[in-house]
Amino acid sequence: MLFLYNLVVHFAGFLLNIVALFSPKIKLFVAGRNTVFETLSKKINPTDKTIWFHAASLGEYEQGLPVMEKIKEKFPNHKIVVTFFSPSGFEVRKNNTVADVTVYLPLDTKSNAKKFLHLVHPELVFFIKYEYWPNYLNVLHKNNTKTYLISGIFRKKQAFFKWYGGFYRNALQTFDYFFVQNESSKILLQSIGFTNVKISGDTRFDRVVSILERDNSLDFIDSFTSFGKTKRTTIVVGSSWPKDESLLINYINQSKKVKFIIAPHNIKAEQIQELNNKISKKVVLFSEKDAKNLADFDVFIIDTIGILTKIYSYADIAYVGGGFGNPGVHNILEPATFGIPIIIGPNYSHFAEATALVNSEGCISISNEKELNEAFHLLLQNEDIRYEKGHICSTFVEMNKGATEVILNHLK
Repeated sequence: MLFLYNLVVHFAGFLLNIVALFSPKIKLFVAGRNTVFETLSKKINPTDKTIWFHAASLGEYEQGLPVMEKIKEKFPNHKIVVTFFSPSGFEVRKNNTVADVTVYLPLDTKSNAKKFLHLVHPELVFFIKYEYWPNYLNVLHKNNTKTYLISGIFRKKQAFFKWYGGFYRNALQTFDYFFVQNESSKILLQSIGFTNVKISGDTRFDRVVSILERDNSLDFIDSFTSFGKTKRTTIVVGSSWPKDESLLINYINQSKKVKFIIAPHNIKAEQIQELNNKISKKVVLFSEKDAKNLADFDVFIIDTIGILTKIYSYADIAYVGGGFGNPGVHNILEPATFGIPIIIGPNYSHFAEATALVNSEGCISISNEKELNEAFHLLLQNEDIRYEKGHICSTFVEMNKGATEVILNHLK
């Protein structure tokens, strides 16, 4: 099985080089990996002590960040190495401040795994949430390197738990310990013989709770939302897709005395322009904000990345996009930690926090434009309900923090 796996990986590498000629994203994926070993050789000496964190993409990086920060404090003489699989994670966080070295993870071939781990020679390794690369894990196991899964989550439909999943179960054998998010993940691992598992919870809660401790103010958002000496009621639409926006357009165009901030998931110029053209209200873009009196506008489209979390702190209501797509809704914990009622689309069942907040009525799930309009009307017209739902959200986040402490206590 490993032989077949390696053939597939090599073929995938060949195919990606061809696809890269036509896809900007795949081009980043391929080109970014061409300099990994050179970067590692320059930035890591054979005598350096290192700790390696691997994140599939941006969400997993943010999830693992609280552990990275605590490990950096605990091991100040070690270099922190962070790898990404996806360009959408690497390109956004390649200049992060927690890691000493940030690179793409080379494809999971035997030679890449050996060379990568020879150059990095980590003492501790943390895989965040998922991604189980057999060749890397086999080399780590042969090197007796302590390897952990943090904020892991397992589902019954995964290959590990099927009759044909022996190859994948062997990959799990290489982990020293599993820190999982919930009881069902622990039970699933125990069902295939793993006892080295502990329910730690989800480190994302620690991440979002820490957001409250920083300065979340943005002068230009203050200017946009101001109405004399008071603040105009503000709805923040975060990580929206065209399907989300198509439901929102009529409400935005018909609304009165409400400010809208829209941070689309995709900020390509043509999609931003298409969204802008559909809105009849006065619209300003982030990219043109410096030449405008922002208080004069009704809709602020954020055609940049990296500031949505701070923008949520200005919201009276948050609509989080992705809930009409696959796998579903984007991160709702960031607005939740600010105590904001949240509206999402119907596809959220893969996300435990979204399911919990819908069940506890801090979050409203809608399936069509009529339900969206009703949800906005309810929250805008009844402050008591708005505050109650916001309080449910912030309390939920507060009650679920502490996963990082569980992991660190075990490492002690």
